Amino acid sequence: MNKNGRIKRHSLAVRFVHWSVAVSTFLLIFSGLGQLPLYQRYMVDKIPGLTWSSNFHITLTLHYVAAIWLVFAAAFHIVYHSLRREFTILPRRGDVRESLIVIKAMLGFGEEPPADKYLAEQRVAYAFIAFNLLLLIVTGFIKVIKNFPGITFSDTLLDWATNLHNLGMVMIIVGIIAHLAAFIFKANRPLLPGMFTGYVDEEYVRKRHSLWYEKLQKKLSSD
Repeated sequence: MNKNGRIKRHSLAVRFVHWSVAVSTFLLIFSGLGQLPLYQRYMVDKIPGLTWSSNFHITLTLHYVAAIWLVFAAAFHIVYHSLRREFTILPRRGDVRESLIVIKAMLGFGEEPPADKYLAEQRVAYAFIAFNLLLLIVTGFIKVIKNFPGITFSDTLLDWATNLHNLGMVMIIVGIIAHLAAFIFKANRPLLPGMFTGYVDEEYVRKRHSLWYEKLQKKLSSD
């Protein structure tokens, strides 16, 4: 748990899933937009190294590869944490209200409530991103299998799948921007090393994640 004044927050498996989802999602957004005439219209394909970006077949292949990577990471995430019975990231009752309190505190109005391993707004953000990724996976699956021989869907279903897929992409972009914007606040920056090394500062955990810190101390003393 403790290593030179640091506490392990994320295992290698968690970091693998995080960065797999991050990279595959970026590739999906980039390749998805590339299947529109955007990159040719706005001369993105004139940028050195991106001449391929307006090639539909290349962006489609990249989209499929990234989608497979995302689905694998999502499935691994669900199975891994289910087997280990680790559900601390799941939203809890009152998280939205508590998130507002935490945000107000970071703006200098009031104090943050005691936090567990994840802050309330982190659990809300997880639910938001997870829901939209699931929406993208399901609608993307429909858009893929409609091309299989013998598979026929109604025009209404395909229209809904396409529109929801596009909406999911927009919402994911909004979620990513909000996720990155969270690090504008100085209070959140000590969390950054955890996504690279797995460890965060012990003093930070003691002060801001006191509920989690107490659990870690009890576990350490019992061992």
